[in-house]
Amino acid sequence: MPTLVMKFGGTSVANLDRIRRAAKRVGVEVAKGYDVIVIVSAMSGKTNELVGWVNETSPLYDAREYDAIVSSGENVTAGLMALTLQEMDVPARSWQGWQVPLMTNSAHSQARIEEIPTDNINAKFGEGMKVAVVAGFQGISPEGRITTLGRGGSDTTAVAFAAAFDAERCDIYTDVDGVYTTDPRICQKARKLDRIAFEEMLELASLGAKVLQTRSVELAMRYKVKLRVLSSFEEQSDEAGTLVCDEDEIMESNVVAGVAFSRDEVQMTLRSVADRPGIAAIIFGTLSDAGVNVDMIVQDISEDGRTNMTFSLPSEQVSRAEKAMDAIKGEEINYENVVTDLDVAKISVVGIGMRSQSGVAAKMFKVLSDEGINIKVITTSEIKISVLVDRKYLELAVQALHDAFELEKAA
Repeated sequence: MPTLVMKFGGTSVANLDRIRRAAKRVGVEVAKGYDVIVIVSAMSGKTNELVGWVNETSPLYDAREYDAIVSSGENVTAGLMALTLQEMDVPARSWQGWQVPLMTNSAHSQARIEEIPTDNINAKFGEGMKVAVVAGFQGISPEGRITTLGRGGSDTTAVAFAAAFDAERCDIYTDVDGVYTTDPRICQKARKLDRIAFEEMLELASLGAKVLQTRSVELAMRYKVKLRVLSSFEEQSDEAGTLVCDEDEIMESNVVAGVAFSRDEVQMTLRSVADRPGIAAIIFGTLSDAGVNVDMIVQDISEDGRTNMTFSLPSEQVSRAEKAMDAIKGEEINYENVVTDLDVAKISVVGIGMRSQSGVAAKMFKVLSDEGINIKVITTSEIKISVLVDRKYLELAVQALHDAFELEKAA
């Protein structure tokens, strides 16, 4: 039998009624002849509650016990989903990560998947089981301890299972009906995409789009797993949602596929840094060791042996970055002071068409200029252009760029 992977996020299994609705969707696919692997998240809000209990009990918690606690929400959902399917006369069984077993490394709370043996689940399919309901987000370490994959890890679980079982497709059910050209809450003209290339989706996910977790898209691209993003709250057809697929499977596409944004950005500048070989390595090596994720980087032209080093980082990592820079001031690097701008946002345009068409950057900059929006920092890649602007201009910038590239129109 062909295999299909279906993943249901927290809002899709938030209560028993929604679990029943999700189970009916699974039943439809079973009736089509699929063996189905269902990956479930914890019920909406449950993981946050569990994390809160951990922090209240032990602020300096043991990461192994943290994983044992926060992974329990998925276990409950998996059991309830299996029971619901059984009530529908669909042969189903729940599976926790250790029962599969989903093998990970030992990095508790941020574990990486190393192997998913297929023997146990395939054996049960051979005995007549039609649905394996697997608790997402969790696995087992070489030491035999429960591990978790980081927030949003159920998406990664689903794609990894699709790759391991050579599934026909991996359907991600969520509270939106697909991937849009930008956030419809910001721009009313935002259009749902029928298809989007892996590379475009990866860029959009990393730049602020919340539809899919970045690691899941990386896995899908590596193993050529077809992903479909669908709403669990709307009636479905075979063409519903957005298919995330290889670039070769898209006949025509716009030069720009979408506009992404992130409000949670901070611009930090080291002023008047002594300019000498190795200075950048020291600064960004120190930030990396402190767990700071640096994105955009700009270095001014050196004057009189001094320069300014500007970079962006997530807002929740500011104190960590400032502490790291204070620790090396004077001893390893010489700089005047640190200037932090908390009131910035990152706006990005993404599209595989940029590879073959020039003028996208010029058009983007002209649009922002016409709206009176000053650009603070610019970074580019083969299929992406990102700028840092004052946060108060975020919505205006997104709407103006969406209009300028006519993203409301299909290719």
